[in-house]
Amino acid sequence: MELPIQFLLTYGYLLLFGWVLVEQLGVPLPAAPVLLAAGALSAEGQMNFAAAVLAGLAAATAADAAWFMLGRKYGSQILRRLCRVSMEPGVCVRRTQNSFGSRGRVTLVIAKFVPGLATLAPPVAGQNGMSFGAFLLYDALGSLLWLGALLAAGRAFGDLLKRNPSVLDWAGRFSGALLALGIAGFFAWRLLRQRIMVKKLAAARMEPEELKAQMDRGEEVFIVDLRHPLELLPEPFTLPGAWHFSPDTLAARHHEIPRDREIVLYCTCPSEATAAKTAMTLHKLGIERVRPLRGGYDEWKRLGYPLEPVRQMAPATK
Repeated sequence: MELPIQFLLTYGYLLLFGWVLVEQLGVPLPAAPVLLAAGALSAEGQMNFAAAVLAGLAAATAADAAWFMLGRKYGSQILRRLCRVSMEPGVCVRRTQNSFGSRGRVTLVIAKFVPGLATLAPPVAGQNGMSFGAFLLYDALGSLLWLGALLAAGRAFGDLLKRNPSVLDWAGRFSGALLALGIAGFFAWRLLRQRIMVKKLAAARMEPEELKAQMDRGEEVFIVDLRHPLELLPEPFTLPGAWHFSPDTLAARHHEIPRDREIVLYCTCPSEATAAKTAMTLHKLGIERVRPLRGGYDEWKRLGYPLEPVRQMAPATK
């Protein structure tokens, strides 16, 4: 813990405030080591425990209030952007909204203890119409519990150091490396989860023959053409019944996508990259039955299956 302690001894409560603020705004820089170090310093009288709590509370409340206002003003737009950078399926927008539906304001109290939920919960609260006063009350309570737990753990470690100073030598020797490994591990875990999701979607790809058979049987399938408009100029045709619109438009209007049938996405990029990426976005938005089409438009055409003129998705109703 020597590295965070040296930072705190140099920059004090300003560092604690800034680090917590940055983390709560969504930047993946864990504040736990700094809070633990502040707690340890409070045991030595080099920092004030209450002042550390107040500095962290001010930072967390400021960040959460900003997310709350963004969620209230921009709604699903800001949530969709947050969803894109979240690789934890357990904290996607739809499940966060479900959590508010089943647990209500308790979600804000526990949010800080759930990775990713700390950033998603405030804008979801704003979108759901919670009053700002109620939000501040429950958010501050949750922040106090989170800050208090970490600072108290650091304080306990500081008390241990006073009784056994040799522990500090061990902590100082490895704390910097552990902090660096922790941050590197965080990014590695996110990348691993992304790769796992991509492989899962690749395994779930729909074969053109399977889609053709479903269409011949009259089964309802929602087909989405994700090709760029420039790709349609020389050949403005698409699969029968398919809608054409961009990945961003599809995500923005996800509430219009039926949930009672399979959603088939296709493009012309290698390995259906655009379709797979869009499928990941829809998964996070709560649409489970979505599959990229293997080979996309080119494979469908190569097999000699029927095509029809491109049609645009109907304008959104106000």
